[in-house]
Amino acid sequence: MVLNPNAGGGLALRSWPRLQRELTARSLSHELIREDSGDAALTRLRALPPGTAVMAVGGDGTVGALLPALVGTVRPLAIVPLGTGNDFAGLLRLRPGAFAEALDRLNYQPRAVDALRVTVVQGDEAGQSFVLLNGLGMGFDSDVTANMTRAPRHLRGFARYAWSAVATIRELNLTRVTITADDQTLYAGPSGIVAIMNGTRYGGGFRISPDSDVRDGQVNVIAGGHMNRRQLTRLMLSVLRGKHLQDPRVTTRAARTVHVHWNAPVRVHLDGDLHGHVTELHVETLPGAVHLLNA
Repeated sequence: MVLNPNAGGGLALRSWPRLQRELTARSLSHELIREDSGDAALTRLRALPPGTAVMAVGGDGTVGALLPALVGTVRPLAIVPLGTGNDFAGLLRLRPGAFAEALDRLNYQPRAVDALRVTVVQGDEAGQSFVLLNGLGMGFDSDVTANMTRAPRHLRGFARYAWSAVATIRELNLTRVTITADDQTLYAGPSGIVAIMNGTRYGGGFRISPDSDVRDGQVNVIAGGHMNRRQLTRLMLSVLRGKHLQDPRVTTRAARTVHVHWNAPVRVHLDGDLHGHVTELHVETLPGAVHLLNA
């Protein structure tokens, strides 16, 4: 069991005694790995015997940090959501703090789900590759993630993201982007936001990719076209309901591979964690790469 003590602003650490009682009540033996950094947790996880089941206690970033030790292995994954957004867990209808439900699902048949590998071709982390379970965003939604540090401390999850989104709209910038999906040009033109998703939502509940299926062997790319601040505001409100794909300014497609090239650097987030700026990156789907225990 990997506990991220910083997840959810310390919520995971504060909730550990209650989760431990639920584990004990079910006679579920476990070894606790508690590390402040994802790299340290990953190192300890890799040292465990092959086939050891892993429970990630935290948010999307916690799960993402552990994926390199899970993808392509026989180590199954269970999720106990206690992060800020919990978006992939939300797709699975796992609720933060609902420990009994999450643990009772361990009796389910394991399900193989897709992951995605992101390689930064040009940018602050050029040459590096990352494995994600939920998805990534470039431009506006990454700027929203960066501005969340300015939000009032009492706001969590969706409320925190919404506050930051309103603040970020005032700083909207459009940059020319070229998107290639399965070796065919999908969109070329000005854009303020591009998301590539395996899951359906981000930001604690924004349904950016309602058509995503984590078992179809594809990712979904969603790109906003030329729009002003007022149009972007309306678009983001429709994202809440998952109705934005009908907007003529939105381009979307499912694909096995996606290549994105920006004419100027834009900020990028990977499963909600900021990774500097990029001008070019490549995404490939990893079909059935992760086995979920409580999906």
